[in-house]
Amino acid sequence: MIGGTSFIGPHVVKQLAGMGHHDITLFHRGQTKCELPANVKHIFGEKMQLEQFRDEFKSLSPDVVVDMIASTEEDTRAVARAFEGIAARLITISSQDVYRAYGIVRKADQGPLEPTPITESSALRLNRFPYQDPAKDPNDWCNKYDKILVEDIVMNNQHMQGTILRLPAVYGPHDPLQRFYKYLKLKPISDSRPFVLVEESFSNWRWTHSFVENVAYAIALAITNERSAGRIYNVGELHAHSMLDYINEIGSILNWKGQVIVAPNGSLPEEMKVPFNTEQPLLVDSQRIREELGFVEQCSFSDGCIQTVKWELANQPDEAVDYGKEDEILRHLGQLK
Repeated sequence: MIGGTSFIGPHVVKQLAGMGHHDITLFHRGQTKCELPANVKHIFGEKMQLEQFRDEFKSLSPDVVVDMIASTEEDTRAVARAFEGIAARLITISSQDVYRAYGIVRKADQGPLEPTPITESSALRLNRFPYQDPAKDPNDWCNKYDKILVEDIVMNNQHMQGTILRLPAVYGPHDPLQRFYKYLKLKPISDSRPFVLVEESFSNWRWTHSFVENVAYAIALAITNERSAGRIYNVGELHAHSMLDYINEIGSILNWKGQVIVAPNGSLPEEMKVPFNTEQPLLVDSQRIREELGFVEQCSFSDGCIQTVKWELANQPDEAVDYGKEDEILRHLGQLK
């Protein structure tokens, strides 16, 4: 496994160990501490230097290589070269940001909305390098990242059978994006605000998510089932919850007595809006992995949210929050005096 020490990776290792697979080696930089089974082996190095470890990889003779941190065309080619003639299968973690629907949500792709639910054969983004930032160094990851290019290399490799797992928005303990805090109102709810303000279009928006342990189980199934060879799979919850569903769940977990105020579209200033085109739902179909590999959620929606809330509250960003603008809008809407 390349990477595997942060967020999703340790859960994958634990799932594999629970399935009886104990011959697991991680290749990583050794910079992230995590709890792993004692028998897991480690090789320390930089991903772009993988080819320097070919002799060590030959002695390991892995059945499967799992790339948890595939981001660019360059680093994916490095993986393919390093394991050519050594491993028979390469499983690569991708993202549902490859779809054109995501490009529309990001306001990068133009034209009509994409039909949903999104399947593995749905249209891909027309634009490339979705997080490109001209203000940053050309070699910065954001200017080279594109999972579409990654997938093309993996699925057209002549030396290894490829498998692609397109992940949704993943939440859970150790989520580096802290999604509940960032856009699902965890902070104001935990501050016992009497009202939480959400724009109508965002409250109704549905974006397929999944709890980290469920995503890890899906990855483990693909690793251990040879039927996954040559296949692309969407991973995600069976029925996508609305953003309001998540906010209400967080409120219930924290025994919040406040009220969600749904503001009319267009009534919030730009700085309080999410920077997405929420006319385009990101409803993703995960039937293929359920039917072919037998995937079912291992952790319920409620339990996953409880674990996430607990961790995010214990690891809040050290930043001040000013509710003055929100109070002004609430007064305008007649909710505050």
